[in-house]
Order: sequence, then structure tokens, then C-alpha cells
Amino acid sequence: MSTDHITPVALVDDHTLVRSGLVGLVNRLGGYEVVLEAEDGKEFSQSLSSAPPIQIAIVDLNMPIMDGFATIAWLHRTHPSIKSIALTFDGSESAVIRAIRSGARSFLLKNMKPDRFKLALDQVRDTGYFANDLLNSTEPDTIISVYEREQSRILQDITPKELAFIKLACSPAEYTYEEIGDLMLTKPSTVETHRKHVFDRFNLKSKAGLVIFAYRWGIVKVEAE
Repeated sequence: MSTDHITPVALVDDHTLVRSGLVGLVNRLGGYEVVLEAEDGKEFSQSLSSAPPIQIAIVDLNMPIMDGFATIAWLHRTHPSIKSIALTFDGSESAVIRAIRSGARSFLLKNMKPDRFKLALDQVRDTGYFANDLLNSTEPDTIISVYEREQSRILQDITPKELAFIKLACSPAEYTYEEIGDLMLTKPSTVETHRKHVFDRFNLKSKAGLVIFAYRWGIVKVEAE
């Protein structure tokens, strides 16, 4: 295979057998090559400067010394061109939200099937986030164009009050609906109405889904720490 279209990948995981298996999987997918391995965030941060250029970093969230959340946040702050993918066995809502807020472009479980794993890598590489409903073309420029058109449509469908609700609901401050109502100078029942309209319109099921939706479409930006 020509190296002209190979995407260089870093893999950070403290479990040697898991990491070895993932390296083999990534290298067999076609179009990707693991060029840097590390067992924790500290080793990764120290090795990055001497490694080949990295486009995607697959980062285990549960590691000693410097865990995946801290590693992803550090990458977002110091190397924003590298797209981070959070990898874990823990698919809880709190873990998803924390990873996305740290700067992760996707959140994958370690038992994900290889075809879905490749789809996630393709989406993160081509559109910036794992968004399988946008993968309707093999041309990256077309995919990005589709993303931009969809982003514009979504933003036009959100009212100013709903936009304010989304930003407050996704805040790291973890506001309650009553607190959001106070900040928006409205009643909690009105806040609940905004929530219902947003969830129904965009087929959202949970707060984790709302957070991912907001970051994915640029409604909320990841703040550098």
C-alpha cells in the first residue's frame, strides 16, 4: 500500500496486551498506521515531540500517572491539530460528557466491532467527529461540505432561547434547571419546555446526547484549560 494516504495514529493504553491487539487492528484496517505507542499520558506527552507527525490519538481513559481525560485535555490545549478519540470499557453518561468536554472527538468502547471502529476513525479523520450519518461520500471534501450544510441547518433551527439553554445545560458548572431558569430569567417549567423542544427536534435521549450534539455541531466550544 502507498504511504501517501496513510493516517498516522498514536495509541495510548496502559494494558500491554490490549494495546498490542489494538495496534494490530488499526494497522490492518487500511489507511492507518500506529507510529507511536505509550502506556500512559505522561509517556505520550514526553514522546510526542520526537515522534512522526500524528493526526489521530486513541487514548484510554483509565490510566495511571496521567489518565486519558488529562491527556486529551493536554492535547487539545497544546496540539489542537491532533484529533483525540477516547477509548474505554466505561460507557457511562458521566464518562462520555467528561471526555467530550476534555476535547475528545469520539468516544468508543473497547468491545466495538472492527467495522465500526474503522468507521469512527474515518469520520474523525474526515469530518472532525464520529458522525456516521454524515458518511455518505468517499470524498473528504464532500463530507466536510455536507457537515457544514448540516451545521448551518441545525443552527438555523435553534431559537435564541434554546441556544442559551443548550449552552447552560452543557456548562461544566452542571446547572440545575432551576439555576438555568434563574440565569435565563425564566421559570423552570419554561426551561423544561426548551429542553423538550430541543430533545424532540434533534432526537436526543439524554444529557450526554445533548452534550455530544452541542460539541459536535460547534454550539459549544471546548475551552482550553
